[in-house]
Amino acid sequence: MEMSQIRYMLAAAKHLNFTKAAAECNVSQPALTKGVKTLEEELGAPVFHREGRRILISDFGKSMLPHLQHIADEAEATRALAQNFRLLEKVPVRLGVLSTVGHVRLARFLANFEKQHAGMELSVSEANLSELKDKLSEGEIDVAFMTVTEELENDFRVHPLYTERYIVVFPPEHRLGRLNAVPLKELSGEDYVDRLICEMREMVMSVCQTDGVELYARFRSEREDWVQAMVLAGIGFAFMPEYSVTLPGLLQRPLVEPSVERTIAAVTVPGRKHSPPVGALMRASQSFAWPG
Repeated sequence: MEMSQIRYMLAAAKHLNFTKAAAECNVSQPALTKGVKTLEEELGAPVFHREGRRILISDFGKSMLPHLQHIADEAEATRALAQNFRLLEKVPVRLGVLSTVGHVRLARFLANFEKQHAGMELSVSEANLSELKDKLSEGEIDVAFMTVTEELENDFRVHPLYTERYIVVFPPEHRLGRLNAVPLKELSGEDYVDRLICEMREMVMSVCQTDGVELYARFRSEREDWVQAMVLAGIGFAFMPEYSVTLPGLLQRPLVEPSVERTIAAVTVPGRKHSPPVGALMRASQSFAWPG
């Protein structure tokens, strides 16, 4: 069974005339008639009754034509999907984003990318480091935007985008506001809002323990919006990546002695060929004017 034969048969059923059907299919009438006859032989029964120049659809044909139409529709949908894929249109790109990555700057990049590829669809899901690595490995997402670690560089293809400092955020009129930068030891004994989801939390806590810096966590949360809201409400200070602060009114100062920073990268699976849409996204991510 060939698609051309199905196309010929559907055209003949539409016009009930082989001459008109051949004209629609842009073939000669003998070629169309031969194609219809060949398909009828394959199906095992006549689809049409011939009465001179007039043709009628047989009962068998009436039962077969809906299925043949479905096959033709599916073939057309497949061709359209393939064309859209080549043209980077209506093809979803699945992005995974580390929960602590600031969404404002990432949204600017995605908006700029969407303008250049208006037909492309983007889906974004948030997760922690471990979940993002699993989703990349299993093919559930195409690209992950996440913090670069040594383990990540060993297992995945890492494309650095930007580096950001860790800062101290606190409410207005806090005593830290008089400082241009905040040494870690200056925070000992201060009320503290603990960002449980921070991928660098254990490192910062280890430095605090080594330097004898005592932090009292009055509030803990895995949600960035709650952490910032509680800081603004005066519960205590928090450590945050500088591009993740979104709540107006928060004061912020660089963390120093020691200073801490992280690099955000677009991460993919090594050896896995990029689809045209993913390739376009990766090229755009490398040419975009990221902060810092």
